[in-house]
Amino acid sequence: MADVIAVRRTMQMRRVRSGVSVFLTALCAGSAAAALLLILGYVVHAGIASIGLPFLTQVPHPVGIPGGGVANAIVGTGITVAISVVMATPLGVLTGVYLAIYGRGAAASSIRFLSDVLAGVPSIAIGLFAYVVLVAPFKHFSAISGAFAFAVLMLPVIIRTTEEAIRSVPIAIREGALALGLPIYATTLRVVIPAARAAIITGLLLSIARVTGETAPLLFTAFGSQFWEFNPANPMAQLPLQIFNYAISPYPEWHQQAWGGALILIVVVLFLNILARAALRSRASR
Repeated sequence: MADVIAVRRTMQMRRVRSGVSVFLTALCAGSAAAALLLILGYVVHAGIASIGLPFLTQVPHPVGIPGGGVANAIVGTGITVAISVVMATPLGVLTGVYLAIYGRGAAASSIRFLSDVLAGVPSIAIGLFAYVVLVAPFKHFSAISGAFAFAVLMLPVIIRTTEEAIRSVPIAIREGALALGLPIYATTLRVVIPAARAAIITGLLLSIARVTGETAPLLFTAFGSQFWEFNPANPMAQLPLQIFNYAISPYPEWHQQAWGGALILIVVVLFLNILARAALRSRASR
């Protein structure tokens, strides 16, 4: 009888502990979700009044003149991110492929370690590095230097996701291609990479979302502009930089436009994350 009572008490204690654990987990998850929704809600509330066709199609107006927009900043951000994708994608994907297929020794371990360290480097340090490498020697700010800083920030994400994507391809697929007489490089290019394409694209989208809202590197590289500029060799308007400049200004109208720019930026980042999740789901359903 005593043994039965002891077992019941043990089961009751386990139920209590399980319930407390579930409650605390739900509380933490709910708190994180509530904080995110609060931020999103406030940005939408504060920025929706600025959103309109003039705001999306006009360049900034001088102080004292109503209106103006962030069209040049949106285009400038798109150009800079596109250049950074061209810079980072080949190196990141090839490095990830090397680590997944050929990376067994000390060199591969060193590359992984350096990639992980690079992922934790503050973006402002990357901006200073780009300034020293591309801005100071030429004594000229440019969107290319900003794209270089973005590419450095993107590399760890692309390398890690590509490596995991290649490793997730079933070994039977590789062995089948090798059994047909294909060399390793042809198997990698024609079989393995296409099989992991969705996951690689997901990593690329996540890396783009990672850098789209970065401001610190742009302070030392792209510098910004109040006018239309399509030459990446020159200073170019950037949406995060314009939001920053408007937010620290003493003018209420610019504060309002900063909230509008922040809303646009959040929508873009949210869209990129949705695309990444859609790519993952399409890969999982195959």
